Amino acid sequence: MLSKVILIVNVASKCGFTPQYKGLEEIYQSHKDKGLEIIGFPCNQFGSQEPGSSEEITSFCSLNYGVTFPIMAKSDVNGDDASPVYNYLKGEKAGILGLKRIKWNFEKFLIDQNGNVVERFASTTSPSSITPKIDKLLAEGQQASL
Repeated sequence: MLSKVILIVNVASKCGFTPQYKGLEEIYQSHKDKGLEIIGFPCNQFGSQEPGSSEEITSFCSLNYGVTFPIMAKSDVNGDDASPVYNYLKGEKAGILGLKRIKWNFEKFLIDQNGNVVERFASTTSPSSITPKIDKLLAEGQQASL
């Protein structure tokens, strides 16, 4: 059995980029049966834009954007208390100007079926613009299974 292509996103409910939830959910719906997983990691480190509890965050995402992809527990993405997942991701793929730290909400990491961090996308990158890269990874995974 092949592993999935994974898109990991640090998310927040009160951010100018919050409407990206809609695009993320659209990609999830169209690609989840092809081998894509999207995972949201709520974070309150940027402008205190994710103040709610895990239950409030999940409810907000579902009610306002119809989110059905997994939303993890709120965690830090930078600093001493950063999630081990984010420490790994940042170590594998630096951001703009070689910076490792996450700059803002809705930065995205694309991971291939072998667990390699393929690309890191800035907050300003729309989910729809990532779709061709997801399609390419999924197609490569299909070829590998033939």
